[in-house]
Amino acid sequence: MNIFVINSGSSSIKYQMINMPARTIICSGIVESIGLTNSKIIHKTYVNGKENVITESLEIFDHADGLKEVTRLLTDKTVGVINDPSDITAVGHRVVHGGENLSATTLISPEVKEEIKRIFPLAPLHNPAHYIGIEVAEKIFSSAKQIAVFDTAFYNSIPEHAYRYAIPSEFYHTHKIRVYGFHGTSHKYVSEQAIRYLGKPASKIITIHLGNGCSMSAIHDGNCIDTSMGLGPLDGLIMGTRSGNIDASVVFHLVTQLGYDIEQVSTLLNKKSGMLGLTGFSDMRDVKKEMEKGNGEAKLAYEMYAYRIRKYIGSYTAALNGLDAIVFTGGVGENDALTRKLATSNLEYLGIIPDEEKNSLRIDGVHEINDVNSKVKILIVPTNEELEIANQCYQLLT
Repeated sequence: MNIFVINSGSSSIKYQMINMPARTIICSGIVESIGLTNSKIIHKTYVNGKENVITESLEIFDHADGLKEVTRLLTDKTVGVINDPSDITAVGHRVVHGGENLSATTLISPEVKEEIKRIFPLAPLHNPAHYIGIEVAEKIFSSAKQIAVFDTAFYNSIPEHAYRYAIPSEFYHTHKIRVYGFHGTSHKYVSEQAIRYLGKPASKIITIHLGNGCSMSAIHDGNCIDTSMGLGPLDGLIMGTRSGNIDASVVFHLVTQLGYDIEQVSTLLNKKSGMLGLTGFSDMRDVKKEMEKGNGEAKLAYEMYAYRIRKYIGSYTAALNGLDAIVFTGGVGENDALTRKLATSNLEYLGIIPDEEKNSLRIDGVHEINDVNSKVKILIVPTNEELEIANQCYQLLT
């Protein structure tokens, strides 16, 4: 069956069509800058192992317009991969937040859509865009099953002592304020790949997803027992534009002493902090270039970024009572050797010893970058959230 995977953002649509159960990627692409003057589509097809890329710059007014253009390419007489939208069996939608009620991959019904709307406040930057993607896909792919895959679902195994906050209980029982976690689809995929590589179903693994957003998870025998993001995706590691962990007193100080309102605080911590706030750049590649030029702020930012990761490695090793492997994934985790080097240095006491030469090599697929004397494997595992979504859709339908 052909499963079309959609990750709908506020101004973008990422997509892949995957033939299951063969796990063959038929096409993939992204619609960028929806509603802006520089909208474009980058569409890739894969035929006989060869990648063909089509880039189109055109006015794309909204998500409906974007998906219509994608459908045009999917069914094009020259470059198309299907004859008709009805050739798609299911559309798998990435939905960042499922709250407590949407805790597993599910067929989308009016009730499911209402629940996604109800919890908009828990993921105001993500869930509304996912909802729009669902609404549009229901019209264009009307004969396909519409399926929601929730990033938060992987964290249902976290015990209550780890997901509760130490605030009055009514805030949990009445308002469901708790740790939910994010990037769960990625953490699930790479942890399963790592377990397969290790050949140890009974294993203790720390997964580290580093991109513009960053998160870590502690995984015991395939089940997540803790994660760094919380009620929303602001908590935990230093990120591209997010502050990560910060003393709540800073918020009080900004409001009571510096005259910020809550919206300004949210913008500051979510969009103007992290590496951007420290250096003026949110992309680690730009930060690295600045550091190589001798920029002291960039050097400090790299040290802070890696130090936060090391602290979580220590705390999660304690939570797991041991450690078999560390997994790096995501755009930064897979490609930035300096981040991996700094994040795994000075951890010999925990049996973690990186190999600098292995770390500097670019190798496809799952591979080790640890020293032969390291008791803990340090792995790079490329993530594939779209494939994981397709897998979950296929399992639901069969």
